[in-house]
Amino acid sequence: MSTWYAYRDDILLSFRKQKDAADKASRQLDDELFFRKPGEHANSVAIIIKHVAGNLTSRWTDFLTTDGEKPSRDRDAEFVIMPADSRGRLTAAWEYAWSALFLSLESLQESDWLKEVTIRGETHTVLQAIHRSLVHTTYHVGQIVYLARLLKTDGWTWITIPPGQSKQHIAKYLK
Repeated sequence: MSTWYAYRDDILLSFRKQKDAADKASRQLDDELFFRKPGEHANSVAIIIKHVAGNLTSRWTDFLTTDGEKPSRDRDAEFVIMPADSRGRLTAAWEYAWSALFLSLESLQESDWLKEVTIRGETHTVLQAIHRSLVHTTYHVGQIVYLARLLKTDGWTWITIPPGQSKQHIAKYLK
């Protein structure tokens, strides 16, 4: 396997882990908590999911051939929950966006590695665009997990190693 394909597979795994963490966190919230803003100037999990869906859809649709900031994207609207923004619709947009990302990444060839793409008119290599997207997405996934943990005060299922269990967890790997 070439270095490119090993790298691409690692990036795909990193994105999949991020999606999995956000999915595990948001599934623990009922609809009321999913849409709850913990403060006046804070976003809800629903808003963050709406924003990430808009971002990933824009960036990864026609990735190699069009600007990553599509004219149809209304970024400001991503931070407002409208009456039509049911949990089901937001989740469907989230799944669609991740599919666009995974399909685009999986279709990349080694010859695409250093090609140039644009995001808001700014030139990036494919590698730079991938890293930009992974960093942005990871930032928001961290927010989703943090908010979900903050809002779900009872019955939280830990996504990572639960507090106080690090030694037991690592012991499984040191046998």
